[in-house]
Amino acid sequence: MIDNAGEAARFEAVYLEGIFSPCERVQRGVDWDELFTGYPDGAAEAFERHGVTVRLTPDLYRGVDAHIAEECARIAVRYRDRGIVGLGIGGPEAGFSVGPYRKAFEIARDGGLGVVPHGGETAGPDSLWEVLSLYPDRIRHGVRAVEDRALLAEIVDRGLVLDVCPTSNLRLGVASTVDDHPLPALRAAGVLCTINTDDPAMFNTDLGREFELAAAMGVTPEDAYLAGLAGALCDSRTRARLTELPDAGRDPAR
Repeated sequence: MIDNAGEAARFEAVYLEGIFSPCERVQRGVDWDELFTGYPDGAAEAFERHGVTVRLTPDLYRGVDAHIAEECARIAVRYRDRGIVGLGIGGPEAGFSVGPYRKAFEIARDGGLGVVPHGGETAGPDSLWEVLSLYPDRIRHGVRAVEDRALLAEIVDRGLVLDVCPTSNLRLGVASTVDDHPLPALRAAGVLCTINTDDPAMFNTDLGREFELAAAMGVTPEDAYLAGLAGALCDSRTRARLTELPDAGRDPAR
């Protein structure tokens, strides 16, 4: 967490919503409270060292037992005052419905957390329609919405922000080249899109590289910043500060 914030600060990022996956660790014997104390402590230290505000969105994973997912949601709500702002779900889309986790997301939403599932990268429109049934506040990936005009229109009508990860999409075969990437079509349809690294260690990338790819597809730093601000799960005070920053939208690669 601290290292990630330091890397982000190098590209002049000021706000992050970090992901961690507690369920796997709990199943290996780690205590819930140890995890949900450690990550917020790391976020606080990241701000002290690097000046980057870090909020946290723990991820469930497709395939985890629903009861564990629901307990994770309850713990996440309990740590809301420590910087937990949302609940997500990752893992393989194909063959893994999000249906068993509806109650977990209801617990999260009722407790004041946002809903930020992954969907629409390694599987197509059907996966995204199901994700939409969770009433997400934002969707991570979502790029395959371009394959279904009705789905695309629904995303636009709801004002949902998509967290787009160009390198991840290219490495996983969503697009074969930058010229084939769906990002321009998404934006032409009116979808707000942030630019992200996904898993920078796995994909050997950083924020500067992702913004370079996005720029090649017509996305300016200001475009991405404003989309990020629209989709952020931060409190009103943090949002006001981010809105008033004099260099908001400046190229992070500079």
